[in-house]
Amino acid sequence: MINASLTELRAALDAGKISSVELATLFLDRIERLDPALNAFITVDRDGALETARAADARIAAGDAGPLTGIPLAHKDVFCTEGVLTTCGSKMLANFVSPYDAHVVSLLKAAGAVSLGKTNMDEFAMGSSNENSHFGPAKNPWDTTRIPGGSSGGSAAAVAARLVPVATGTDTGGSVRQPAALTGVTGIKPTYGVVSRYGMIAYASSLDQGGAFGASAADCAQLLTAMAGFDPRDSTSIERPAEDYSRELAAPAAARPLAGLRIGLPKEFFGAGMADDVRAAVEAALDGYRALGATTVDVSLPNAQLAIPAYYVIAPAEASSNLSRFDGVRYGHRAADYRDLAEMYSKSRAEGFGAEVKRRILVGTYVLSHGYYDAYYLQAQKLRRLIAQDFQAALADCDVIAGPTSPTTAWAIGEKSDDPVQMYLSDIYTIAVNLAGLPGLSHPCGFGAGELPVGLQLVGDYFSEARLLNAAHRFQQASDWHLRRPALAA
Repeated sequence: MINASLTELRAALDAGKISSVELATLFLDRIERLDPALNAFITVDRDGALETARAADARIAAGDAGPLTGIPLAHKDVFCTEGVLTTCGSKMLANFVSPYDAHVVSLLKAAGAVSLGKTNMDEFAMGSSNENSHFGPAKNPWDTTRIPGGSSGGSAAAVAARLVPVATGTDTGGSVRQPAALTGVTGIKPTYGVVSRYGMIAYASSLDQGGAFGASAADCAQLLTAMAGFDPRDSTSIERPAEDYSRELAAPAAARPLAGLRIGLPKEFFGAGMADDVRAAVEAALDGYRALGATTVDVSLPNAQLAIPAYYVIAPAEASSNLSRFDGVRYGHRAADYRDLAEMYSKSRAEGFGAEVKRRILVGTYVLSHGYYDAYYLQAQKLRRLIAQDFQAALADCDVIAGPTSPTTAWAIGEKSDDPVQMYLSDIYTIAVNLAGLPGLSHPCGFGAGELPVGLQLVGDYFSEARLLNAAHRFQQASDWHLRRPALAA
């Protein structure tokens, strides 16, 4: 059961081979045994999980089960969960118990999924390694001396170690796709606005988007189907018909199932900066796609190299505004000793926020200040438009764009902590996708030096999630990279 797909778990639950309570207990016991070495979870809600599992068993017995009824999962600790700690990986919210559920959490509850707890993350989703968490870094199951990626590192590590079958995450600049690549799982960030941001604690509102982690594209498709949908409480939520993202996955197997698919290869993604072991795995995976009938074409994203500087103006600017609400007055950490209101504000924020969060607030406040707004923020927004136009021009010549998800495999904990710019560069292939608001997916495609996972990224046009998932699914039907498990998870 530990390595079963969601389809296999659904069949076992419906056939009575295992109950939801037994399945939840199996994974909860596994978390208790393995998580001390991984630190993938901030909160484990055993009592709440078993109560939900009992309700799921009643629904199954009544013949009222949906695809996710009784299925265990975990939520990134950026999603508000009623009655359960929601810390956002920060001292600022270390004792915050949300009075309401995020829209994503509500949808998955209604689907009957069983939440086992909340996963570790970089503080306020700011980071690429999960080292910025107030609760200590999550660790990569393939090598616990290495990072799992970030900011959704806890969710990725939990799925990779099979502490849960699937998990939610968020992606602002690659925070689902990059950790998926570094831990050897599949992760998808849908088109901006497909998943509601209501109850998802904000970092950069024009970039944040909920996403899904699973062992396979098929598992991600089922989770995303339940997570997506219009929400009037989120002004950026897109009102469009609901989709079943699994709809193309059941097509009969064919010798060349991807015949007619054009895969664009941006020259900017295959230049200097990509490690040799990553390049070898990515090129082998592209050969695999060609063997399945896809053709590759050369495309260009001429402004892609400007994505990181544009992002690190726009995202901190939005963060400086969003995080102003954490002032020690209404909720969150409040300094114990202060003389007046101004000192309470300054001390509470100085004590509650970590170094990286402070750095981004300072940068964001600076670029929005009088005299600098036009020089920095406005220019970054112009670059954002150019980057989006580059993607549209490239996608006119192909159906999906492919390349590495991360320029390297997972690095050692602490290796880049003193060099923020090197840390930022680890998202060089993912950030442009968020700036354009496009869907992106990462799936395992091989291993690099030290038997560390490598991920291949697929990017599509707006609302092409089903196409991306189908392409990845066909690749996974013909390969077994997504079935490999770290020794720790055995």
